[in-house]
Amino acid sequence: MLLQLLFLFLFFPFSTTSLNIWPKPRNLTWTPPHQTTLLSSTFTITTTTLHHNNHLTAAISRYTNLIKTEHNHPLIPPKTNLSNNLPPLQTLTITITNPNTELNHATDESYTLIITTPTATLTAVTSWGAMHGLETFSQLAWGNPTRVAVNVRVNDAPLFGHRGIMLDTSRNYYPVKDLLRTIEAMSMNKLNVFHWHVTDSHSFPLILPSEPMLAEKGAYDVDMVYTVDDVKRVVEFGLDRGVRVIPEIDAPGHTGSWALAYPDIVACANMFWWPAGSDWPDRLAAEPGTGHLNPLNPKTYQVLKNVIRDVTTLFPEQFYHSGADEVVPGCWKTDPTIQKFLSNNGTLSQVLETFINNTLPFILSLNRTVVYWEDVLLDDTVHVPSTILPKEHVILQTWNNGHNNTKRIVSSGYRAIVSSSDFYYLDCGHGDFTGNNSIYDNQTGSDKNDGGSWCGPFKTWQNIYNYDITYGLTEEEAKLVLGGEVALWSEQADETVLDSRLWPRTSAMAESLWSGNRDEKGLKRYAEATDRLNEWRSRMVSRGIGAEPIQPLWCVRNPGMCNTVHAI
Repeated sequence: MLLQLLFLFLFFPFSTTSLNIWPKPRNLTWTPPHQTTLLSSTFTITTTTLHHNNHLTAAISRYTNLIKTEHNHPLIPPKTNLSNNLPPLQTLTITITNPNTELNHATDESYTLIITTPTATLTAVTSWGAMHGLETFSQLAWGNPTRVAVNVRVNDAPLFGHRGIMLDTSRNYYPVKDLLRTIEAMSMNKLNVFHWHVTDSHSFPLILPSEPMLAEKGAYDVDMVYTVDDVKRVVEFGLDRGVRVIPEIDAPGHTGSWALAYPDIVACANMFWWPAGSDWPDRLAAEPGTGHLNPLNPKTYQVLKNVIRDVTTLFPEQFYHSGADEVVPGCWKTDPTIQKFLSNNGTLSQVLETFINNTLPFILSLNRTVVYWEDVLLDDTVHVPSTILPKEHVILQTWNNGHNNTKRIVSSGYRAIVSSSDFYYLDCGHGDFTGNNSIYDNQTGSDKNDGGSWCGPFKTWQNIYNYDITYGLTEEEAKLVLGGEVALWSEQADETVLDSRLWPRTSAMAESLWSGNRDEKGLKRYAEATDRLNEWRSRMVSRGIGAEPIQPLWCVRNPGMCNTVHAI
C-alpha cells in the first residue's frame, strides 16, 4: 500500500489549492492560507491613467460585466478558505504607462496583477497587456455568489509576440458572427493575431471598392461576401480584444476565382486539376480549383494593385500577407505567353521573380511589411533569390518539413512565423475531399495513420502543446522566430464545425507560446496541464465556445486516475 501511495504521489501529482488559469502565467503566487473573498455587488474596474483608447474602454466594460455575471462553476472547485473576516473586493484599479500604444508584433503585453482586498491592482505598460491582465483576473473569479482568490500576485508576459490562428474563408464561407466568436475565444486564450486567408481559387468573397467584380463574380453567392462594413466590424472587434487582423490575398497561385471576373489574367483556370494519365509533377494545381495569375500580362498588375491598395486601406495592420505559395509549374505552362518566354530560355522562377518585382515594392510603398509563405524562397522548383526579398521588410511563414524549414529560414536571416503542417494544421486527419477514390479501398486497415489525408494523422492537443517551435535553433536564430499560428484550411470545415476544430487544440498552442510547455523543473507539463485544460475547456463552453472534450468527465472527477505514468 505504501508503495502504491508513493507511486500515485510521484506520477499523479495534483493540488487541491491550484488555480486554474489558461494560459498558465509565467509567475503566480497564492499566499497560504489560500483565501477567497466575495466580489462586491458594486465592484468596479477603474483606471488611474487618463487615456483616449476606445479599445481599452470597451475591454473594461466587457470584463466588468463578465466578472460580475459569469458565476463559473468549476468541475472541481479549488479547496479554499472563504474568509468572513475579509471585506468584499470592491475595485480593480488599472495603471498603464503608455495606454495609447498601438498593437503590433513587438508591443509590450506584460502585466502585473495583485489581488488583495478591498482593492486589487493591475499595472501594465500598454493597454494590450492590461487586457491580458483582465482576462487572468476573470479566471480568478468563480462561483455564485462570485468569490475571488486573494493574496495573489501574477507577473506575466508572453514568450512570443505573434500568437495566432489562420482561417481560410474561401473554400467554405464563414458568416461574420462566427469570425467574431472565434476572435472572442482568441482573446480569452491571450492570442493576438487573426490571419484571415480571405481569398483563394475557390471563391473571392471580399468586396473591394476598386474591384467589385471580383466578389460579384467570384463569391459563392450574393450573401456569401464580406462587405467594407463587415471588415471594419471584424477589425474593430479584434482590437477591442487585443487581436490584430492580418489580411492574406494569396497570389500568384491560388487565384482561380479571379478568372470569373478577369479570365484574361489567369492561367489554366477551370481546368481539371490533375489530367488523366499525367504524373504528379505535371498536375495543374495542388488540389481541385485551378488558376494562377499571369505575371507576364501587364493587366495583371492593374487589377492586383487596385486589390492591394483597397486591402491595405480596409486593414490598418502593419503586416500584409501576399501568399506566394504552391506555384504549380503545369499551370503556368498552359499559357501561350509563358510558353513563349520559356522557349526563349526563360525559367518559371524568373516568371515568379517578375511577379515579386512588380508587387513587393508597391506593397512596401504602402508602409507594409510583407509576409510570404516559405515557398517563395524554399520551393524546390519555383522560387526567387533572397536578393529580391529584403530581410528587413519580408517575413516568411513556414508550413513544410517541421523544424528543418524553420532552421532554413532563420539561418538565412529572415524572421519566421511557424505553422508547421506536422503540428499546427487543424484540418488534418479528416481524409481527402476528392471523393471516394481508390486510396480508401483498403481492407486490412494498415493505412489507418493517414486515412487518405496528406497531412494526417489528426493533430492532437498533446502534439500541439509539446511542439517546440525553436527546437534546434541557436539563441540568435531563435530570436528571429516571431511566434506561431495554427491553421484551419476549410476544404472540410465551415461554421458548423469551426469551434470544435479550433478548440481546445488552439488553447494548447496558446499556452505553449505564452508561457511555454515546461514546468519550473524544465519538464514538459502533463497531468497538471491536462487538469487545467479540462477546466478551461469547460469554462470556454460556458462562455459560448463549442470546444470539444479531451477526457470523460469521470477522469476530471477522479483526479490522477486517467493520467499516464509516461511523464515527458
